[in-house]
Amino acid sequence: MKLHADKSDTQTITGYGTGWLAVDRKQYEHSLIVGAGGLLQPWDCQRFEDLTLAHFEALAQLDAEVIIFGSGARNRFPPAAWLRPLMEKRLGLEAMDTQAACRTYNILANEGRNVIAALLLE
Repeated sequence: MKLHADKSDTQTITGYGTGWLAVDRKQYEHSLIVGAGGLLQPWDCQRFEDLTLAHFEALAQLDAEVIIFGSGARNRFPPAAWLRPLMEKRLGLEAMDTQAACRTYNILANEGRNVIAALLLE
């Protein structure tokens, strides 16, 4: 699906499909961390089963008010113990499937929120 956002100064997810997503019209075929302020980096996991506490500890080090976790093709939740580093920093995490996470990220980013999306592409 291609998304058509209004002109924006923030980094926007402009399309997604099975195994890919596009950020500002550049296509990626691996898991990503995307931030409204310009953060764009690979996320070193290919499957939900590859995730560990270390992935969420790294997310806790990022500057954000909320983190959107795209868990792949279906909505899955990380174990509660993995959320402790985020809770200690008072960071909210919302889990949803990756396509819903892309849409939610765009809405929050275009509202001017300091949002980061950790997007799992399986």
